[in-house]
Amino acid sequence: MTRLPRIAAVWAALSLTACATTLGPPAPDPHPAQGWTPTEARLKAVGLGLPGGAVLAPGVDFAGGLEIVAAPGSALHSLSDLKLTGERGLVSVSDVGDLVQADLRLDRRGRLIGLDRIRARRLTLPDGSPIVEKADGDAEGLILTPQGDLLISFERRHRLWTYGPLSALTTPRPLRIPDFPFTENDGLEGVAAAPGGWRVAGEAGGVWDCGPARCVVVTPPPAEPVPDSEYRITGMDRDPSGDGWFVVERRFRPPFDARGRIRRMAPDGSLGPVLVELKLPGTTDNFEGIAAQARPAGTRLYILSDDNFNPAQRTLLLAFDLPQAAPAH
Repeated sequence: MTRLPRIAAVWAALSLTACATTLGPPAPDPHPAQGWTPTEARLKAVGLGLPGGAVLAPGVDFAGGLEIVAAPGSALHSLSDLKLTGERGLVSVSDVGDLVQADLRLDRRGRLIGLDRIRARRLTLPDGSPIVEKADGDAEGLILTPQGDLLISFERRHRLWTYGPLSALTTPRPLRIPDFPFTENDGLEGVAAAPGGWRVAGEAGGVWDCGPARCVVVTPPPAEPVPDSEYRITGMDRDPSGDGWFVVERRFRPPFDARGRIRRMAPDGSLGPVLVELKLPGTTDNFEGIAAQARPAGTRLYILSDDNFNPAQRTLLLAFDLPQAAPAH
């Protein structure tokens, strides 16, 4: 979760330069699984905004975008990560302890044009009771293991919990995390599946590869934590090609210079060239989640923004397509 203050009205005005055509409402889930509650939303089409904002690397294409508009108390606010399930399923988590699922709606060209069957439920504590306190529910990262298990990382009370199979959630149990003194609001922000376990990126710096027995430092945390005013990793997913990861980074400089970008992370933790950069006067917000999917022509990436329950911010879901030979380092 970011410590961004209430964004100035000028940021909101400029960020709304993208097309905001209202889309068809989400199709309801007629038979939600036990424990899941259907969730309503309005959807608006979003483009990349005015020229000079978005910068895409050669070969990278924009593949559609949505703004998700929901009631003030909805579980669809403050979403902090996402991963994909199957060909069109999406699972997301909020930093107040909500778990959300939906189906991606694509057009005939495969472009993102909506969401359907949106449903939500509360995450639970080890005793099975639903999370109520913010300090318990500040979820920032999400992993779906190759076996289908759901792993959630939290900050404030730093931990990584496994909830078992997404299809049959259980009470959580703890998994190993780096032995490092993360500050309260700069914790396990980027998490993703890795060979033999999971990869963790701290928001203020540092990358580790962890497994049941231990965590190994990939990139040491810097002596001085990376500040909000510089790019920091806020989300991560495994490259479906199997060699490396994709990360989304965020930067904020008051009063309203909010930027996001996508890069590729190598196994040694080094970052490649910028694949996508989002900034004013184009579409931008507080991007914290990323998901990668193999497609016949390359890789589809989705990024998700956290609106912090702030009416001046938006919950955005944007899609980008990378060719088979994506820019690499």
